[in-house]
Amino acid sequence: MHIDIITLFPELLKSPFETSILKKAISSNKVNIFFHNLRNFSKKNQKQVDDYPFGGGAGMVLMIEPIHLCIESLKEKRDYDSIIYLSPDGDMLNQKKANHFSTHENIIVICGHYKGVDQRVRDYLITHEISIGNYVLSGGELAAAVFCDSIIRLIPGVLGDESSALTDSFQDDLLAPPIYTRPAEYNGWEVPKILLSGNTPKIIEWREKKALEITRNRRPDLLK
Repeated sequence: MHIDIITLFPELLKSPFETSILKKAISSNKVNIFFHNLRNFSKKNQKQVDDYPFGGGAGMVLMIEPIHLCIESLKEKRDYDSIIYLSPDGDMLNQKKANHFSTHENIIVICGHYKGVDQRVRDYLITHEISIGNYVLSGGELAAAVFCDSIIRLIPGVLGDESSALTDSFQDDLLAPPIYTRPAEYNGWEVPKILLSGNTPKIIEWREKKALEITRNRRPDLLK
């Protein structure tokens, strides 16, 4: 997978990709991540990339020209499956969408900032608008890190045990069941005996029952 991230602040994004699972994915060449500073595509004095909104109002808006020039520059090198703009009013990111995007080979991710981007970017230059939640961040960089993490971990070979991702919450529209590890008893608190029985069919049955129970109690909307 190849991911190009367009941002005003590439330094905000570097750290998440230098540790843990994402670092492993990059080191093993499962994914290539490149950050592109939007200011490098500005034709304005002092590398200006934002301006006041037409019609007045508070805040600044990222201009279409540098974004368009950056996208066109990237498209000269490869074809892209998706060009994604991260916005709080986009389609909500969920596990099904993460599964879908994890199968793509080439993705562009655009990080907004200030009041957002010129609407023409959204109308003519992108393929998807994605939100990570019903709240507003200072910019799209943290959302980009969340989005990339959610899809990269699903690439075959990234996780040590590929079946691990298949048992995550939301993979089957259910929350994950409780999990335990050693010791089997601590401070008088015991692990359910079924998990120590070695009876795999019964353990699977218990986990399915618990997943359904937890989902019904915490997220009944998922069962619809």
